[in-house]
Amino acid sequence: QVQLVESGGGLVQAGGSLRLSCAASGRTFRSYAMGWFRQAPGKEREFVAAIRWSDGNTYYADSMKGRFTVSGDNAKNTVFLQMNSLKPEDTAVYYCAGDDRRANSYVDYFRTSRYTYWGQGTQVTVSS
Repeated sequence: QVQLVESGGGLVQAGGSLRLSCAASGRTFRSYAMGWFRQAPGKEREFVAAIRWSDGNTYYADSMKGRFTVSGDNAKNTVFLQMNSLKPEDTAVYYCAGDDRRANSYVDYFRTSRYTYWGQGTQVTVSS
């Protein structure tokens, strides 16, 4: 069984930074991409960022561009999310996800249905 475990969440003031980590454990799997999503109370889970291992390309939701950076280590199935200039509206539970299939298009990474494996989430709270 594959497990993804996130860490690094917490409480931070607006304008601050956090770095989330996600590591895979258990049965090994070949991931073609890893993604980050978030879900605020009463809202749907939304795409944050993704990294495609084959070429290292990264993808971001518009509201995160310039503030968030996704990176990782393909060999270790480990992915990070550096979050800077945090805003109260960034408050949510952040989830990492693993894609074990080759995507036809990068837009596939924006959808939750793309991913096979999910972590349990880590809470990020940004105070004003």
